[in-house]
Amino acid sequence: MSFQAYLDTIEDKTGLTPREFIALAHERGYDDPATKAGTILEWLMTDHNLGRGHGMALVHVFKKGATIDAKHVGSSGSHRDESDTLWLDGKRTRP
Repeated sequence: MSFQAYLDTIEDKTGLTPREFIALAHERGYDDPATKAGTILEWLMTDHNLGRGHGMALVHVFKKGATIDAKHVGSSGSHRDESDTLWLDGKRTRP
């Protein structure tokens, strides 16, 4: 599953876009660089029923933004994305 596919699945499951999750994380102070991933994962599991893989995709977005490493971009492999920039504003608005 590509990184973007993880984010799309999260949206399907919760009804929230990655950008909306960023806002929720900010309200709770989880966008602070000192916040540990485990704290965020616990919140995502408790409040949104998201498992570790999907939760870690959001942790990445909270801490590093929409950019992923170029090594994850390409046409081969099961975890490949089309771009090094993730779309955070929801599947329906993706160009």
